[in-house]
Amino acid sequence: MKLTLPLIGAAMLFSATSASAADYVVDTKGAHASVNLKIKHLGYSWLTGRFNNFSGQFSYDAKNVSASKIEITVDTGSFDSNHAKRDKHIKSKDFLEVNKFPKAKFVSTSVTDKGNDKLEVTGNITIRGVTKSITIDAYKVGEGKDPWGGYRAGFGGTAKITMKDFGVPMDLGPASADVYLDLHIEGIRK
Repeated sequence: MKLTLPLIGAAMLFSATSASAADYVVDTKGAHASVNLKIKHLGYSWLTGRFNNFSGQFSYDAKNVSASKIEITVDTGSFDSNHAKRDKHIKSKDFLEVNKFPKAKFVSTSVTDKGNDKLEVTGNITIRGVTKSITIDAYKVGEGKDPWGGYRAGFGGTAKITMKDFGVPMDLGPASADVYLDLHIEGIRK
């Protein structure tokens, strides 16, 4: 899959239908989650960016990981590479076309426990109105009580998408065809 961002979506991790699973809301208010990406700039260096606005939820049960699910929605207009002119171009019809496609979304379809806190999260990511299946190589960072009386769980993950798969018309050459997502999700149990 390819795209130059969202993802989101995405990455990322879980939300379950199991009765014993705990439901979490992604902690974006405390800035304890991030949707980051990098892409080779013409094959000469790495361009990095992030989405400043996104939301999501997941369910997770360590005893029944396969029942876990996640859903993340990204505001594509919040793309930020720390360069206003470039950000304007990324948001244009050449890439994300945020006026027409203001949201990108990831919804998991399966979570596989690979052992040692490693997970494989498969799901559908929608970018520019195109939905494709991707796999996120994920891992559990940890879970437990926080100092404010709540309970948290955190995960990280990486995935690769290809821009042309999502109808991105801008072609920066073969070295810049793929976008690498770096996802960090911390959830607060509801």
